[in-house]
Amino acid sequence: MDASTAATPKASNANDDRLALLATVKTRQQSAWSSGNYAVVGTTLQIVGESLCEALDLSSGERVLDVAAGNGNATLAAARRFCEVTSTDYVPALLARGQKRAEADGLEVTFREADAEALPFADGSFDAVMSTFGVMFTPNQEKAAAELLRVARPGGRIGLANWTPAGFIGELFKTIGRHVPPPAGISSPALWGTRERLEEFFGASGTLTVTPKHFSFRYRSPEHFLDVFRTWYGPVLKAFAALPDENGRAALAGDILALATRFNRAKDGTLVAPGEYLEVVFVKD
Repeated sequence: MDASTAATPKASNANDDRLALLATVKTRQQSAWSSGNYAVVGTTLQIVGESLCEALDLSSGERVLDVAAGNGNATLAAARRFCEVTSTDYVPALLARGQKRAEADGLEVTFREADAEALPFADGSFDAVMSTFGVMFTPNQEKAAAELLRVARPGGRIGLANWTPAGFIGELFKTIGRHVPPPAGISSPALWGTRERLEEFFGASGTLTVTPKHFSFRYRSPEHFLDVFRTWYGPVLKAFAALPDENGRAALAGDILALATRFNRAKDGTLVAPGEYLEVVFVKD
């Protein structure tokens, strides 16, 4: 048996192990996003979806796919522009919330449960594909990026809003990671908030435009921010639940409060914390 033949089973086993790890992480993530109620936080981010739709220069009648849509901020923004919108997520409760919002506003949207890493659509089905703070959390980043490219038509656009590593939310996840370390071998979601990673995903397939922007988190106080995220934002809720005792939970709470205070630019006791993100527009060749 030559060296190349001998190495093949090892490589195959390593790949199988990675796929098994990714599947486990996805299951945990789905549980995290299904816990709490992301819509409580998500509804505050509506302006990001509106801005992304403008950056994509959406036109009436275009076929638009919102991936990992959450409670539908970008979905609703595209529907307000009279696009033919399909909204997808792998958390049925969030899709149901988005559907209620669409019905309340009298907007026509198709809602469909779907995994961002295995989109149930044919190649080139959409004029525009978008995701706001959603697809960046997929464990298999390369596969998710490939799916965005696959379902966009030639000449179509991909629009993303991704938190940056050094921004408020990027730092929040670093803070959580110091208390509840992420699984080894899983890439940080915040890499989607770097031009370098986006170039790896998309650069050879079209034209990439990246614009740093800020969303201001506005809460009654740093303590109010902590309470909302600890109660309703799945990844933070799960992080607190994973800690074995009250001392650990108190330490995490203290670090999140310190982070919120560091980013806070308000002087009246409230919280106004700018969160940096990248607004991404990619035009597929």
